[in-house]
Amino acid sequence: MARSREQTRARLLAAAHEVFGEVGLGAASVEEICERAGFTRGAFYSNFESKDELFLALITQLASEKLDEVEGRVRVLDAGDPVQLVRQIADLSLAERMEPQLLSEIRTQALRDETLAAAFLAWRETMRVRVEAIISAVTVAHGIRLRMPLPDAAQLLLDVSEECSVRSSLEGKSKRQANAAMQSRLEQLVQLLVDDR
Repeated sequence: MARSREQTRARLLAAAHEVFGEVGLGAASVEEICERAGFTRGAFYSNFESKDELFLALITQLASEKLDEVEGRVRVLDAGDPVQLVRQIADLSLAERMEPQLLSEIRTQALRDETLAAAFLAWRETMRVRVEAIISAVTVAHGIRLRMPLPDAAQLLLDVSEECSVRSSLEGKSKRQANAAMQSRLEQLVQLLVDDR
């Protein structure tokens, strides 16, 4: 039973990713997502209370998968200067599978809906904690000191990553160009964050 429910959720999330990517969060309907996944509205509402909850579950899944990749890569990084470490991690940018348009849509809706705002902020905090753990692992493993507290550094990295992703999308950059822009911006940032005394 639990496995069947997991599979239903997974198919709904996969269908939602496709539909949201094609038409956006606002234009996507529960019916269209259900049809794409091959389920009824009943299956949808037994797993999610609303389209917004589904979207938050989707971005949580995508961000977690990306952060899992980053954590795996951090474990096998060779010692080197901080900028080189960033180069090795930057190819796995957090926003790579999370379309900036969708994040912008959910943020805009959250500005109008207190419940959604609280859920979105809770999601952001979860991501910050994960990024903080990754930064901590890198700094400890390579003897790097930061110029600011870890929580602030993690938040700054997330903010810069998100803004760079949105800007690249607005400028119509290809995935490769967007990743290069992200890498360049993070390299600049790490030089400001790292205490090289």
